Amino acid sequence: MEQLLWTIRTLQPTDVLDILIVALLFFAASFLIRGTQAVTLLRGMVMLIIGLIVIAGLLQLRALTWLLTNGLTVLAVAIPVIFQPELRRALEQIGRGGMLFRKQTPTDIREAIINEVVKASEKLSERRHGALIVLQKNSSLENFKNGIPIDSAVRAELLLTIFWPKTELHDGAVIIDDEGRVASAAAVLPLTASRNLPNPKMGTRHRAALGISEESDAICVVVSEETGRIAVAHAGRMVPRLDSERLRTILTALYGPSPQERVGWWARLRDRLQTTSRVPRKSGSQV
Repeated sequence: MEQLLWTIRTLQPTDVLDILIVALLFFAASFLIRGTQAVTLLRGMVMLIIGLIVIAGLLQLRALTWLLTNGLTVLAVAIPVIFQPELRRALEQIGRGGMLFRKQTPTDIREAIINEVVKASEKLSERRHGALIVLQKNSSLENFKNGIPIDSAVRAELLLTIFWPKTELHDGAVIIDDEGRVASAAAVLPLTASRNLPNPKMGTRHRAALGISEESDAICVVVSEETGRIAVAHAGRMVPRLDSERLRTILTALYGPSPQERVGWWARLRDRLQTTSRVPRKSGSQV
């Protein structure tokens, strides 16, 4: 207690500024990994380290104490490797002007895109034509625009034509860039490396949707070729078995939210889906 009082009395204005800057850095880092799989991984690491420290202190385990003390250097090297996607996303945001000066598609264009994507997804679901549509948000997708350049406005008719099974462009992803235009078709996306999949028999399109959502903040709409069911992948999570109403609800919640809405997207989405599920659905809607 005396040492704490002495520390408070000797605290200088520069010390207070130093503490605030460090706190601000940790706060900004929490925003970068919030809603991603890194949160669960980081929570597990912290709980494991704290548990080992408590055990080593209570039982006076010298070898374990030495290992924990000298393992900080190894941990400092491992963290950039483990959190590589989040660190890359942070550097991309800083390079584009930081968290406060992001380029976003105008609200009216985003609403029009949502309408066109929902309309196309409903038709694709009825016809059981497989599709993978990627909506770019803040993370750059330049490395994944490896398909055929399109540069066209988003129209449901265009998406239906691209994903028609007898066209050359149907087997791949359509990427809608941050300007609200169809930038590329037949794009090849990375598959997820996660072993905790919602369905072990998940197809290539769904694995690709999860893969790109793990490496960026993009939103992926997937239509299954076998069942015609619609799903949405975002931040390493997938919401399956959607009809057009629930798809519109999800895209409205996730596609280009305001800065105040960026926190806790999964909780907001869950609340919206619960509200939507209580509304009577139209007859004949695809689930």
